[in-house]
Amino acid sequence: MRSHNCGHVNAGLIGQEVTVAGWVHRRRDHGGVIFVDLRDREGLLQVVFDPDAEAIFALAERIRSEYVLTITGTVRERPEGTVNPDMPTGRVELLARELTVLNESKTPPFHHDENASEELRLRYRYLDLRREQMQRNLRLRHRVARSMRGFLDEAGFIEMETPILSKTTPEGARDYLVPSRTHPGEFFALPQSPQLMKQLLMMSGFDRYYQIVKCFRDEDLRADRQPEFTQVDIETAFLDEFAIMDIMESLIRETFKRVIDVELPNPFPRITYGQALARYGRDAPDLRNPLELVEVADFFRDVEFKVFAGPAKDPDSRVAALRVPQGGKLTRKEIDAYTAFVARHGAKGLAYIKVNDLAAGAAGLQSPILKFLPEAAVAGTLERVGAQTGDLVFFGADKSRVVNDSLGALRDQLGRDLGLLEGRWRPVWVVEFPVFEKDAEGHWTSAHHPFTAPHTESPEELLANPGRALARAYDMVLNGTEIGGGSVRIHRPQMQSAVFELLGISEEEAATKFGFLLTAMEFGCPPHGGIAFGLDRLVMLMAGAESIRDVIAFPKTQTASDLLTGAPSAASPEQLKEVGIRLRTPPAK
Repeated sequence: MRSHNCGHVNAGLIGQEVTVAGWVHRRRDHGGVIFVDLRDREGLLQVVFDPDAEAIFALAERIRSEYVLTITGTVRERPEGTVNPDMPTGRVELLARELTVLNESKTPPFHHDENASEELRLRYRYLDLRREQMQRNLRLRHRVARSMRGFLDEAGFIEMETPILSKTTPEGARDYLVPSRTHPGEFFALPQSPQLMKQLLMMSGFDRYYQIVKCFRDEDLRADRQPEFTQVDIETAFLDEFAIMDIMESLIRETFKRVIDVELPNPFPRITYGQALARYGRDAPDLRNPLELVEVADFFRDVEFKVFAGPAKDPDSRVAALRVPQGGKLTRKEIDAYTAFVARHGAKGLAYIKVNDLAAGAAGLQSPILKFLPEAAVAGTLERVGAQTGDLVFFGADKSRVVNDSLGALRDQLGRDLGLLEGRWRPVWVVEFPVFEKDAEGHWTSAHHPFTAPHTESPEELLANPGRALARAYDMVLNGTEIGGGSVRIHRPQMQSAVFELLGISEEEAATKFGFLLTAMEFGCPPHGGIAFGLDRLVMLMAGAESIRDVIAFPKTQTASDLLTGAPSAASPEQLKEVGIRLRTPPAK
């Protein structure tokens, strides 16, 4: 049907006859000559219809945007002054000799150059996917997946599939449940990740496994989350965390070099979880941002200002300062807006000091809180944060989680608003996470998942000091986004039992939920560990997109609905009866 793609017609074909096929990108009538930009996935080609060819010229007058055509003609050089150096086909045009309309099109609800709403784009996703940006994003996704597969193949990893219909197990989010027709009243679960299956593969002797796999989590969504997402899932045996991290670092470096010709640092820097929270307020810090949180509680333990003194004396709280170079130019209105911003992250307020003239001492400072604070405490704080004339220093004083959440978010926002980000790509490993965290009722929960190995080999030591236990876990962070996370897994039944005991999981419950895994551990389980990369997030960053929805062919909205197909939708009474389900309330019409 065609001899060449539109985007492949170039000066090397001048004088030759070619046949192309595609969609009408744009039609223009210039003084009796009709120009059509024909588009396929490889690019645009300008086609000229001369009025001397009366039959096809009359047909060309009737074509409109998004008509599907095949055109045969002669490639010729564009006239002087009409060359477009920004297009691969910009030196040539096709003088049409034959034209076939393969299909007409209704007037599209939005034009390819139009900044249409995301709702409209998702409703007509097949039209949205024709846009150059979306074509470019999804082809980038293909190249990323192909590069990662190639690297892992060469490194001795075997691609293997794991079940989609599986057993419901606690993974940190709600499962999507699938009722079983053949086992009435029982349910499969869609996997949140292949965690247990890939551990079983290590116990089965496969040593190195990977797959690019769909995962499902019924959780509240945001820009970098979807109810179904794609992981590059990887597991190894007989490697410690340092060897695993080295291989994975090489994987990401090679992918960036092969796909977008970017050299990432070698090696990636590494910081601990504690350092990340103390300096950046987040466990996924954006290292392009030079702003850092500085602990200053020691200056305020004995002051009368209870807003600072209370948290300064509380071991579960902190007082942190955030210096903003030349931030003194921020207006009161802008500061009020940032105060409202941190309130959304739990902060009760946002104290600040403007350094109008550092050399003038207290007289050169401006702040509503200065009258409550001793000059020595203020001077010590400004010296520690490295304040200079023209700077502004923000403060957070509250429970550590509130300070970290609010000042961490403020740091990110200021970095964007003030143009402070330095460099294009800044990866970092975050290590030494806690094994356990406490929930609102004071019970231990897994910081990652219940199969993450602690640094200690002694179950007794773990049981004695669970709050101090550090995990053999690691996250890879790029520009403030976690792109991959993993850990060394527990491989001894005694340690796994100790973890379950701390999590309040009884032997009976463990046997019901994880019996198959615990039994497998008793038959020679090797030391093993792995990682999972979020393919959607990785491609989003590489594409410079704002949301993973822009790198997924058919994504869901933030309410987990599909505007294109209308999913989720009601099931018929017959279907519900087959799987033994009766709805309490009929679905709204």
